[in-house]
Amino acid sequence: MPIKGRDKEFRTPKVTFLEFNHTEMDRVLTLLFPRLKYDGYGSRRPPRGGDLTIEEFLDDFLEHPEWFSGFDRYPEIVRKWIETDLMDVVNRGKANQAVAAPRPLHGNTYKFRNSKHTRDYGASEQIYWMLFYARKGKGQAARDALKRFFFPGIDLVTDKYDPNVSVDVETQALLRLDHQVTQDMKDSKEPNRVSPMCIGQADILADDILRILAYEPYIPRSVLVDYIKTLIAFHLSIYQLKLLNILPKVVKQQSGNPLCTTGECPVKTDQTKALEGCPYKIAMLVDMGDANNPHMAEMARKSADRFYRQIPAFVQANYTVKKLDEMAEYLSKKTGKLTAPASGSFSVGDLVELLGPKYATDREAYFKFRLASLIEESSSGSDDVDPEIRDVTAMGLSDFDSFIEILMAYRGKYHKQYITECLDSLLLKNKDTGLLAQARTKGSPRRFVLGSKLLEVLLQLAVLTQKDNAFVTRELQIEELLVFLFERYGICIDRVPPSSQGSSILDKRALRLNLEAFKRRLREIGFYEDLSDAYITQKVTPRYQITRGGQNNSNERQA
Repeated sequence: MPIKGRDKEFRTPKVTFLEFNHTEMDRVLTLLFPRLKYDGYGSRRPPRGGDLTIEEFLDDFLEHPEWFSGFDRYPEIVRKWIETDLMDVVNRGKANQAVAAPRPLHGNTYKFRNSKHTRDYGASEQIYWMLFYARKGKGQAARDALKRFFFPGIDLVTDKYDPNVSVDVETQALLRLDHQVTQDMKDSKEPNRVSPMCIGQADILADDILRILAYEPYIPRSVLVDYIKTLIAFHLSIYQLKLLNILPKVVKQQSGNPLCTTGECPVKTDQTKALEGCPYKIAMLVDMGDANNPHMAEMARKSADRFYRQIPAFVQANYTVKKLDEMAEYLSKKTGKLTAPASGSFSVGDLVELLGPKYATDREAYFKFRLASLIEESSSGSDDVDPEIRDVTAMGLSDFDSFIEILMAYRGKYHKQYITECLDSLLLKNKDTGLLAQARTKGSPRRFVLGSKLLEVLLQLAVLTQKDNAFVTRELQIEELLVFLFERYGICIDRVPPSSQGSSILDKRALRLNLEAFKRRLREIGFYEDLSDAYITQKVTPRYQITRGGQNNSNERQA
């Protein structure tokens, strides 16, 4: 039986803006740009005849040889450069290849997007509102910093390009094409302003954005854009892994945690133990890729499996919150039996309180009608009741619980599959920028890993500290780095997660070998030199030396 109408809806912005589908980070950045530009509003793509193609961009360059000397003499090379370096392309190399949008090197690239190829499934909304609600002014500072970084050479009032502003060649090339789209329309639809369930993770995201942008004078723009994409994917994945843990517990407790509020959240981004006191800390045991340490790979597999096994409980909890939200809207606006909060919107904490005995009568009356309607739709004019519904109704559950169980029976497996695909894409599975690996064989287990490029981004953050309201770099001992990764992000390299019940001799040996593999990886990417066996001399050295006032007093170290 197909579920129809609003009973089919699953997305719940009060939990997360994500629609749970495979998500590409280039498109997330592309659709984040108009939200940065218009303070949370999206953009309506101006009407135009057909999608923009590589050939149209190529023709523009060939018609204006004054832009870049020599381009008109090598059209095929220019075409390959546009396709490879400037464009985000879907179905690359296939007959149905198409341009999604220019690579997100500049904020105005969203105006060139071909909408049907640039869906981000709510990820840009999630990032924007996490930054919007981040505390202590860091969210505003991070949004301002991103806007300044991504919109160089553009007057945001007149939307005119200033050719005198110095930018890299790729960004300059994209800006030259800006005249192709002369209209830009802010979406008139009011954005859905929802504070994130985990405000502490929003704080850390904002702080990390400010940290990574401290490297702007020292890192090539395209490299820094890749850093930002990697960082955003990393935070989206951690946020969603946290929700897999938080939401089922909140529903089971029938109340929100008082610590998880803007005023009470204990997360402190400027301290070593950033997550100290957080009731929903997560821990991921990551494999550093030593082929001679199979036990570590098995431990990392079990760690990933614990998170993915929480997906069905999350699906059921999300359905519970979604349907309680519909009930709350009905009781507050239609019957007046429920008073809306002062904010005008019911939070997740408000909604799960409706599971309590105080609201049992209203809850059962509302869902008795909804359940009858669902069963009526399933029969489709026939006298026979669908077997799935018959099995659920035979369990003797309340009308509300029966309603949720029927939705799970018909849609639970579907949502589990798409949440799995979404997590895989946010964790950048099998990529050097990712936190997850899985063999290509069907049914192969997933395990947490730490890709070299993701490690590089996290190292750039770890070596920064604040001094006189500015970020400066410093050397770190290996132990300090391991504590930073664990206490700030929940990444376990040399220790088992706190929730584990002890560790065996085999576990301890695997962790010791994993630590050695971690040090080798640090050497490979140019952050670590062990001058002796003395533990105190084993330090991580910044690749870029940023001293007080943001001055770089030494040449860049070669990786």
